[in-house]
Amino acid sequence: MGEQLGLLKVTVVQGKRLVIRDFKTSDPYVVLKLGNQTAKTKVINSCLNPVWNEELSFSLREPVGVLSLEVFDKDRFKADDKMGHAHLNLQPIASAARLKQFAKVSSGETILRKVVPDTDNCLARESSISCINGEVVQSVWFRLCAVESGEIELKIKLIDPPVASSK
Repeated sequence: MGEQLGLLKVTVVQGKRLVIRDFKTSDPYVVLKLGNQTAKTKVINSCLNPVWNEELSFSLREPVGVLSLEVFDKDRFKADDKMGHAHLNLQPIASAARLKQFAKVSSGETILRKVVPDTDNCLARESSISCINGEVVQSVWFRLCAVESGEIELKIKLIDPPVASSK
């Protein structure tokens, strides 16, 4: 693995208009993957608009990869049903963290970059990457792919990237 960029803290905030996979509802949970790291949220029973507010952590290294997200419906007696997936390229937040170090931004709130929905991402709306009191944060709404409906909100924070040594 390459250079350690910092700790990526991902808060799975909520889901909206998730699809029905059981009789009238679903029991959703989210699985996040970054490289060979995987983390999942708790199951929210009988809910199409779940609120998790659950923080999951990953180690972010070079080369910066893609954070992938899958939503599943928990089933008791058979395999869990897929409820859609999405992904986020983490390069923009890593670049913004480097910009923050270079610009020596540390207090208040500064927008470092905007990411707009396009064919390369699953964003439902424009997302800003900001520096808030020294932390690089991004709030993202995903439109789930391969499914009739559904959106997931994540809050992403990149913590303590090591300071580059001057050579």
